[in-house]
Amino acid sequence: MSTRVLGLVRASHPEPAAAVTVVAALLAVGVGHSAAGVAAVALTVLASQLAVGWSNDLIDAERDAAVGRTDKPVTTGEVARPTLARATAVAAVAVPVLALAGGPAAAACATLGLVSALLYNRPLKSTPVSVLPYAVSFGALPAFVVLALPGSPAPPAWLVAAAALLGAGAHFANVLPDLADDARTGVRGLPHRLGPVGSRLAAAGLLLAATVALVLGPPGPPSWTGMSAVAAAVAVPAVGWYAGRATAGRSATAFRAVLVVALIDVVLLVTSGRLV
Repeated sequence: MSTRVLGLVRASHPEPAAAVTVVAALLAVGVGHSAAGVAAVALTVLASQLAVGWSNDLIDAERDAAVGRTDKPVTTGEVARPTLARATAVAAVAVPVLALAGGPAAAACATLGLVSALLYNRPLKSTPVSVLPYAVSFGALPAFVVLALPGSPAPPAWLVAAAALLGAGAHFANVLPDLADDARTGVRGLPHRLGPVGSRLAAAGLLLAATVALVLGPPGPPSWTGMSAVAAAVAVPAVGWYAGRATAGRSATAFRAVLVVALIDVVLLVTSGRLV
């Protein structure tokens, strides 16, 4: 039993699941949720992340085995596919149920984000529109958090747009380290069609656009902190490219650079929530 539970935890993609859940909880605090509201937001987002992570490992089981992914519990036999399928179904059903604590509009938005992410796992992952589910699901996150407030206020357009741009940039950054393995198993999403250089440029450009939206979107003049974030979003990818230009770790260096910009955007996203 303990091995199965541990396998389920590992199959859930625990690091990104925890990160997105924490970001959602912090954003909920920023927009003024009560303690109960923050808990409801966090549980809803966690259930959604579990459903998406488990679905991903379930769908990719054969592909992961083909490329020798020993870090995947389904591939190593720690978790059986039927168990993973049942866990995915339970987590997916829990999302709208938990989200109803914030009202029907919030529940609908949370469900949209979940469905979009599941559609990425299959069939959109290997299509030219693979970036679309990332944009929709990331954009739905702050929209859900705001709609879950009492009275279901409309989320600011700039906040949703910035999150969507962040999600789109994250898609290209997330795929960069796996381009070779994906090519061996026939995955042909938009990053694979653009190639490593095109994907790095797309990630940097989209994350810069997200930074600009988060700095210029809120009412009032942009702060010096915000303008510094924009400057960093321009400089960090360029420095990362230059630093890795003459090394074998060029892709890894560029990947880390776009992750730094993504982290800047997440911080701006969370702190911008208080302006809603």
